[in-house]
Amino acid sequence: MFTKHDAEFKPKIQASAIALGSNIGDSLAILEAATAELAAIAGIQLTAKSSWYITKAVGPPQPDYINGCITLQVQMSPIELLETLLAIEQKFGRVRQERWGPRSLDLDLLLYDDLIIDTPTLQIPHPRMQERAFVLVPLAEIAPGWLEPISGYVIRELVKKVDCSDVHLLKGS
Repeated sequence: MFTKHDAEFKPKIQASAIALGSNIGDSLAILEAATAELAAIAGIQLTAKSSWYITKAVGPPQPDYINGCITLQVQMSPIELLETLLAIEQKFGRVRQERWGPRSLDLDLLLYDDLIIDTPTLQIPHPRMQERAFVLVPLAEIAPGWLEPISGYVIRELVKKVDCSDVHLLKGS
């Protein structure tokens, strides 16, 4: 039975961390626009944005990426947030042709509060974030004390465990 109380139910507000990347088109403009688009969605509040970084691409030969991270307060489930991220990727021309191939926009859900999820469609924390300097460097800038729940390490400790030599601050960022 549906009650008035059910209609007024709103999910709890949760902290979330998102990685952003682009290496096709006007990457900086795409990343800024995608950040603004996310911040304008009901149920999402942008709480921090890192600087932008130039990073070497992982995967097949392709241009360098511009990467960064944002933190959000979200009032939606992890699946709803993932669906929102995928829709924004599509809006900005993301086409999934080859794994780790070039892309106009890549939005990865890294962390959702201290939640651990492992399903075929969603893994939180992001399964490769601990080995990716292009994720950890910008995330450490804005959320150094966030505990990665699987390793038990905070982000500022995880970033010390990876080679950061290919991650460079974008001038003017």
